[in-house]
Amino acid sequence: MLVQSCLTVLFEEPFWIGLYERRYNGYYEVCKITFGAEPKINEVYNFLLQNWPKLRFAKTLELNAGLSKPPNPKRMQREISKQLQTKTISTKAQQALQQQREESKIERKAVSRQAKEAEQERQFILRQAKKKAKHRGR
Repeated sequence: MLVQSCLTVLFEEPFWIGLYERRYNGYYEVCKITFGAEPKINEVYNFLLQNWPKLRFAKTLELNAGLSKPPNPKRMQREISKQLQTKTISTKAQQALQQQREESKIERKAVSRQAKEAEQERQFILRQAKKKAKHRGR
């Protein structure tokens, strides 16, 4: 079982954000963490320790079949240095975050629709009761 995780902290106008990506057993998940001011390393570490169970990861995406054996150490070092030089959000992370936003949007719409229908039903019942009271002469 190969588990990889990566936390990238970058400035996205107007806040500092953390992009936590994890890969395991052929699945990919991503979580966006919003910080206010620029966080220090110990603040990020403490945040992860305290809020780990509360982190909401986007639904898992299935990765293509990965490497069956670990890569060459020199190649791995080159890849790590290349990742450290690029400060952009990966396309896969953007897709996962967009999918998470769409799902939460659908859930929010459903909840608000139910609340609106319940409010309309309540108002209808009140109007009917008021009509009935007027009809009885009260």
